[in-house]
Amino acid sequence: MAKRILVVDDEPSISTLLTYNLQQAGFDVVTEMDGQAGFERAKNEPFDLIVLDLMLPLLDGMDVCRHLRQEQIFVPILMLTAKDDEFDKVLGLELGADDYMTKPFSPREVVARVRAILRRVEQLSSKKSETTENADGKSLLIADLEIYPEKYEVYIKKELLTLTPKEFELLVYLADHKGRVLTRDQLLNAVWNYEFIGDTRIVDVHISHLRDKIEPNSKKPVYIKTIRGLGYKFEEPSTHE
Repeated sequence: MAKRILVVDDEPSISTLLTYNLQQAGFDVVTEMDGQAGFERAKNEPFDLIVLDLMLPLLDGMDVCRHLRQEQIFVPILMLTAKDDEFDKVLGLELGADDYMTKPFSPREVVARVRAILRRVEQLSSKKSETTENADGKSLLIADLEIYPEKYEVYIKKELLTLTPKEFELLVYLADHKGRVLTRDQLLNAVWNYEFIGDTRIVDVHISHLRDKIEPNSKKPVYIKTIRGLGYKFEEPSTHE
């Protein structure tokens, strides 16, 4: 069955261009022209991915993204903008977008990004169903942190956490490489599956969000340590920390 894509863009020429190229690539495409309609559509219908413009009437892309995540709808979002603004980019990712592209863009590149995001989602889904020998499946237990990759669940002191897909992938990758220093470029390539040239702030944003959710004190992290000049290292907290 074809993957279902929602395109939300108020420029008819761009919406038509995206729809044509995504359909040619084998996707089932639905379009909306304003943010409110896009939000309602995504809230009430299942989609595999949303291509979401930043500047939209009625409800902008940031608010659409924020509202969907507040509704616990974690469908992957590829955000589009006419602004090449680092603040907008980081804010969009903070709100839960999975990727970010600046206009003008190549339709071929959009299709490639969509496929890359969906591939990551499928890889996560396959990992979740790989281990069925016991009720819990494979687990990563590190101090008060319990990670169940197959169940897509994370607990801290037995309390279930709500993570975005990218936060979850990043946490699992860090935990799988406990004790190793990982550069931002390594994390970009491993978790995002392609390079964001010069966009290592993406990693910092997600690390910051993870710390807010798993650390006893995000200002003095005991799990995710910053290794100055190199990157990050995931550690088992010391009993003295």
